[in-house]
Amino acid sequence: MAGDKRYKIIEATMRRHGYQGHGLIEALHSAQEAFGYLDDFTLKHIARTLHLPPSKVFGVATFYNLFTLKPQGAHTCVVCLGTACYIKGAREVLAAIEDEYDVKAGGTTRDNQLSLLTARCFGSCALAPVITFDGETIGKVAPTTAAQQIAQRLATVRQTA
Repeated sequence: MAGDKRYKIIEATMRRHGYQGHGLIEALHSAQEAFGYLDDFTLKHIARTLHLPPSKVFGVATFYNLFTLKPQGAHTCVVCLGTACYIKGAREVLAAIEDEYDVKAGGTTRDNQLSLLTARCFGSCALAPVITFDGETIGKVAPTTAAQQIAQRLATVRQTA
């Protein structure tokens, strides 16, 4: 930890907030940006430094969807499960992606290339069902083509890398 510059970034955020509890979310944001996820050691470090119970820090980290406690894959696919998307087949789209990539929602593939997440609503109901791939919105996704669309995007990313 002493030589890890990422902790210095988190430390600077906590110092900017006077090492007070009201700086918790900002400290978690800094940690998430620095590491890509929030591990137990980092959560405990933030709790000790801000003089907060670890349960409070963990509670905040698990309450907000922005924070993740597991390392994410190189690419992220998010399936909207809001009402309009759900009615138009989002559950089937999710199942097709899970089957094709052998990953459950909230998980990452064994090769760490794809993290599969769900969200309640993207606000793109006219395009239902909707997924995002690395932040790009893809609408009117059919269960039969969802995995193929992701495969195409993965191939495109690999070609440009």
